Formats: sequence, C-alpha cells, structure tokens
Amino acid sequence: MSTITQVEAPAVRARQVKVTLKTEQPALPDINTLRKAIPPHCFQPSVLRSMSYVVRDVLMAGALVYGALTFIPSVANPAYRTLLWVAYGFLQGLVGVGIWILAHECGHGAFSLHRHLNDFVGWVLHSALGVPFFSWKFSHARHHRFTGHMQKDMAFVPKTSPSYFVRSVAGALNSFLNLEVLEDAPFVNLIRLLGQQLGGWQVYMLLNATAGEDSMQKDAKWWRRSHFDPFSGVFRPQEALYILISDIGLALVGAGLYYAAQALDWQTVFLLYGVPYFWINHWLVAITYLHHTHQDVPHYDGDRWTFVAGALATVDRDFGFIGRHVFHGIIDTHVVHHLFSRIPFYYAEEATKAIKPLLGDLYHSDDHSFMGSLWEASRSCQYVENDPTNPGVLKWAQ
Repeated sequence: MSTITQVEAPAVRARQVKVTLKTEQPALPDINTLRKAIPPHCFQPSVLRSMSYVVRDVLMAGALVYGALTFIPSVANPAYRTLLWVAYGFLQGLVGVGIWILAHECGHGAFSLHRHLNDFVGWVLHSALGVPFFSWKFSHARHHRFTGHMQKDMAFVPKTSPSYFVRSVAGALNSFLNLEVLEDAPFVNLIRLLGQQLGGWQVYMLLNATAGEDSMQKDAKWWRRSHFDPFSGVFRPQEALYILISDIGLALVGAGLYYAAQALDWQTVFLLYGVPYFWINHWLVAITYLHHTHQDVPHYDGDRWTFVAGALATVDRDFGFIGRHVFHGIIDTHVVHHLFSRIPFYYAEEATKAIKPLLGDLYHSDDHSFMGSLWEASRSCQYVENDPTNPGVLKWAQ
C-alpha cells in the first residue's frame, strides 16, 4: 500500500480537543478472526428471499401510487387533499428508501451469488429512483475500501477547519459574534442541515463533494467529477461503458416521467415522484452521515489507516420499526456491513451479535433519537483536529 503524506490541519482559532487518555490503544482484531466468528450461512444470500423483498417493496410502492391517483383527487376539501399528498410523499419516501437499500445490496453482491442478476436488478431499481447504478456502485465500493481514510474515502470526509460558510458569516459579524458562538448558533446549524439534506445527494453526484482529495482515479477539473460522466475523474477508463449504461437507465426513466406528465400533468407527476425523491435522498444522506459522524468515531491519515480501523470507525444506530422492517436494518447493522459488505441484510443482525464480543469497546452504537442525533452531530461534529496523544488519528474538535 502506498504511503500518503500526512495532511496537517490549517492554522485556525485554537480549540481544545477532549481526549480520554489511555495507557494503550485497543488492539484491532484480525479480519479473518472476525470472519470465522460469523456463521457460514450468513455469507450465503438466497435469491428467493432477496427477490421476495423486492416484490414486497414494489407492491407497496404501487399500492401507494394507486391509492394516491384513485382517492386523493376525489377529496373536495383542498386542505385535506394537501394533507393526503403530504402523507403520500412521506410514506412513499420510506418505501423508496427500502427499494434503494435492495439495490444497494445488489451493488455489494449481497443480493445473490450471481453477478449478472445483481447488476440487472440493481440497475432497474436504482434507475427507477433516479440513481446511476454502476456509477454509484463503483464509487461506493471505494468508500468501503477506504472508509475513515482522510485522503481516499469517497464520502463524508470531514473538514479540518471551520466551514467556509461559517467563516464568511463570522467575518461579516466579527464585531458582534465570535466564531465559536456562531458555529453553535441554532440558525446556522439549521441552514447547514437544510443544505445537506435537500441538496447533499445531488451535489455529491454532480461534483463528488465530501470525497477525499486523493480519492479520484485520475486528475480532473471540478466539472469533470460527475457520476453521470463516463469519462469523469471519479472512474477508471474501463468503467466508462457501465457509466453510460447507468445514464441510459436514467434516460429511460426520464422518458417515462415525461410521458406520464403528458398523460396526467406535471404537477401530479411531481407529487407522485418528485416529492418522494427528495424524501428518499433526505433519509439516505442522513443515514450515511450519521453512520460516519459521531464524537467517538475517529478518522485516520494515510500512515495510520487500515481497513479494519476504518470499518470500525462507523456507528450502528436505531430507527425502530421503520429502520428494521422498511429500511431493511441498514441503520442498525452498519458496522458489520462495513467489515463484510457481502453479508445480506437479513443476516446482518446475527453477524453483528457474533462479532460484538470480539470487538468490545471498538464497537460503536448509539440508540438516541435519530433526528435528534442528526441535529446534534451537525452541531458538534463540524471539523476534525489531530489527536495530540495519537499521531495520525483525527478526532472531532470540541
């Protein structure tokens, strides 16, 4: 593995980092030891079982569309009709996340043991949701390969100084507020979260935002880092054909939406598809963000990073019934997923229980309110600083 030069955090206002001093760092377990602790059947996905979840989720989505088109227009009261459309968008967004996760299983090879089946099902499901399947599959695999790596991770690599937005506002208001007060201001946190949750997915797809500086496969200007460009710097040359196939899937879905708008009207199509689209992306951005953002979770410079260290720098969280039965447990079992991404979601809880005794304090979980945690993480986890007691490890600034 090539050595990455350590990146020092830029000089900014001095802040203290809370550090728990330990006489020695916990030893990281060997990946093969963890694998042997997991029952072998957990690595054997069932085509029938996986497909049954696809059928279930697609039927739920279809039932919601049928119900919306059949009953909502007949409601005479505009206020009630609006409330029903809001409820539809929210519920369809939840179901859409479940479908998204099934395509995610396909991308990891956890849907079945058959690569072509995985690719076809994943391409169909993700295309239907407006996601370029192969583009995401390739970049997401590199996120798993380099999780927690400050230079090479592909998603939610933290800043090493306060954000440009906070620094700009602080510069304009420096006569009234200092930077630390502004960083913690609820209004600033609200603006930061709204931007992330409403536009974070689109910016990532278009510009590869939040990826590490050495995550690119080749040098490319900022406008050539799109997940839709077959010749983007995000991808290797041999992947270009698959990116084109992803774009064809999106074009087919776009054509379908166009003809649906001709048959109905664009407002109805937006309510049926557009509103759930934003809900789906909100949930997925929040889930990914909270899996990798927590005060107890470190990040690593290249010299200190290892695959196991990065995989364990993730957090299992709880989202109750919806998380387990609609989102297919993706929120609850993310640690084992990063260690062994080919384990299907319906065996992930069993696999988690098998490795937890070996991980001990290296296993991170948080059962606080999901939405409350989203607010708190955005407020308290804004950038990382070098841990003075542990060179090469970066912790969230306090």
